[in-house]
Amino acid sequence: MAAVLGIDAAWTIDRPSGVALAVQTDKGWRLRAVAPSYESFYSQGDQISPQVHCNRAAPDAGRLVAAAEVLAGQKVSLVAIDMPLAHTAILGRRNSDNEVSKAYGARKAGTHTPSQSRPGKISDTLRASFSDLGYQLCTKRITDCAVVEVYPHPALIELASAPSRLPYKIEKISKYWPDASPSERRQNVLAQWTRIVALLSREISEMDRLPACPALNAKTSELKSFEDMLDAVVCTWVGICCLENRAKPFGNAESAIWIPATKA
Repeated sequence: MAAVLGIDAAWTIDRPSGVALAVQTDKGWRLRAVAPSYESFYSQGDQISPQVHCNRAAPDAGRLVAAAEVLAGQKVSLVAIDMPLAHTAILGRRNSDNEVSKAYGARKAGTHTPSQSRPGKISDTLRASFSDLGYQLCTKRITDCAVVEVYPHPALIELASAPSRLPYKIEKISKYWPDASPSERRQNVLAQWTRIVALLSREISEMDRLPACPALNAKTSELKSFEDMLDAVVCTWVGICCLENRAKPFGNAESAIWIPATKA
């Protein structure tokens, strides 16, 4: 049996990061834990009441793995991270960014351009910290104790068999639906989240560990918190696909972004 840790990692420490954990059982994959921040996930692993607010802090690979292993009851097999990662310093666009943009740019899922400062030290430290724990960045094939870079937008295109990226980012709802009212925009994005949860439920059971979609009048911060957790579960699903040989690396030996293979 295996366990996959998914991290929707913020590129700066002033923004929270979602974390999710799935475990393999004889009845398939189950969502074991999900949290809106690193601190909240650590708290769950510490078996105390998880913090309800979204702490902003740099990731601690050791605490993440330790908490995940307590929650999973076994060793973490793979860590899937939505953040630029590479075996060398990231100074700008990488081959992996270009390859994903070439394959998915027309479907509005090209990558953002990383730089020396964003994510910069956060990425370098996170990769090195996982490496010190025995988790190596995989760019060609999946090995034991793997770390992989993932990207939710093209992953969701494949999950939904969609023609283009799904409009589910709360901060972009005015761009998605410029002629709609604020209430209609929120209704639309909540409908997208419900759709994504339903799609993920076909791959991972116990999705009810993810909190219910926020109310239409919820604070923007509450909506963003849910989005971060949803992205973390997507990362976890891509990690599962990597373990099951259902994902493809886009890139080269230096860096690769893993994306689930197109469904038949």
